Amino acid sequence: MGYESHNSDGRALMLDAIGVSAVDELFAPIPPSLQSAGLDLPAGLSELEVRTRVEALADANRPPDPACFLGSGCYRHFLPAAVRALTARSEFATAYTPYQAEVSQGTLQHIFEFQTCICELTGLDIANASLYDGPSAAAEGVFMALRLTGRDGIALSAGVHPEAAHVVETYAAGPGLAVRRWPLDPRSGATGLPPVRSSRAPAANRRPLGPDSIGAVLVQQPNFLGVIEDLESLAEAAHAAGALLVVAVNPSTLGILEAPGACGADIAVGDVQVFGNAPSFGGPSSGFLACRQDHVRQIPGRLVGQTVDEEGRTCYTLTLQTREQHIRRAKATSNICSNQALSALAATIHLSLLGPGGLRQLGSICLARAHYLQARLCQLPGVEPLVDGPFFNEFSLRLPCPATGFAAAMRRHGVDPGVPLVRLLRGLDYTGYQRGLPGDAANAESVLLVAVTELNGPETLDRYVAAARKVLARTAKQPGM
Repeated sequence: MGYESHNSDGRALMLDAIGVSAVDELFAPIPPSLQSAGLDLPAGLSELEVRTRVEALADANRPPDPACFLGSGCYRHFLPAAVRALTARSEFATAYTPYQAEVSQGTLQHIFEFQTCICELTGLDIANASLYDGPSAAAEGVFMALRLTGRDGIALSAGVHPEAAHVVETYAAGPGLAVRRWPLDPRSGATGLPPVRSSRAPAANRRPLGPDSIGAVLVQQPNFLGVIEDLESLAEAAHAAGALLVVAVNPSTLGILEAPGACGADIAVGDVQVFGNAPSFGGPSSGFLACRQDHVRQIPGRLVGQTVDEEGRTCYTLTLQTREQHIRRAKATSNICSNQALSALAATIHLSLLGPGGLRQLGSICLARAHYLQARLCQLPGVEPLVDGPFFNEFSLRLPCPATGFAAAMRRHGVDPGVPLVRLLRGLDYTGYQRGLPGDAANAESVLLVAVTELNGPETLDRYVAAARKVLARTAKQPGM
């Protein structure tokens, strides 16, 4: 038997209280074009029927096995059981916005610990309480750089993930900011910004980045094709032009790669999905933004600070921001006034369990296994690297057949081999996002992005190679697969 929150007597009582005689009269001001005659809904189900139906749908889900090599911004890593156990505690899972510091010390402390982790990872001084995700963090970082430089131009590397680039361009479209795409080197796959000898060199010897209006340069590390960027040269080029360098970094690589702050980055952004957060069809996750101390007044979103109470005890509080900074409208640093505290907590717990040594070991495993698989695959007929730049745990291959067909055939062998490049570009401005990438549009059809993590064991890598050999051999006999 169904439950209705209001019966006819209750509805009549409410209508009388607001001075109308019928529900139709209540909704009369709504234009007819926006009204619907009703919803054609099926009959309601009992609780037992609903549960049976939902369980049947759940049984249809097939979790990815170790032979999954999908990546391109969303990665599978091992999640310790402690992450789920701790984040599921009611004091974390049901906590509300920590406006009242005196009753929110637990939430404020774990946010402060998250900020500390991000600062240590990125080599920068200040980090915020988290943002919605990596792409929105990238856009916020770019806008922060423009506020600091007083300029309105954005240099966007073609190595930035196309979906993140799309978010940045969407942000920029409103105020009409200029976005200039910088191409990748066709051979190495790294961002082809002009090098600068030294920031101390005479101005006449410096090679400019571009137009004087450019105030923010956004690059990704490793980039969209998996290539490791030369951040020091990029930072030097950006600073020589009077711009700030914003680096969108994969934090799981920072046990091996140098921190962006140590390489000259002014702002580091990214997504902590790689720590404590399963892919889950793309979310939820948590973005982050870190900057130098001099720029703290322009940092978007929430910021938790450590202080002492009147008795000298360590405590935590929201700081440097109005309670709801978005009510300042045009004067606000950002319209983002919330954060992803639970996902950020999951990342903090995972990082605490890893520690510096574990993070370094994790990176070493991913690095070694990715290079092993890439070398083995490139021994197969017709398979070659798209670019020859150094990579971390993700790489791009050019296949002798369309990548979408190859991926479909590989899945029939129980291996999800990676993400076809065209799949990422589909639905976006294909010409715009293709511009700046190595090769032409036709070649993009054959490009596959492959990601390797610690979940892909040695036997799984060999299974991938064996399946690819069979699929490519069949393709050679049946062109146009």
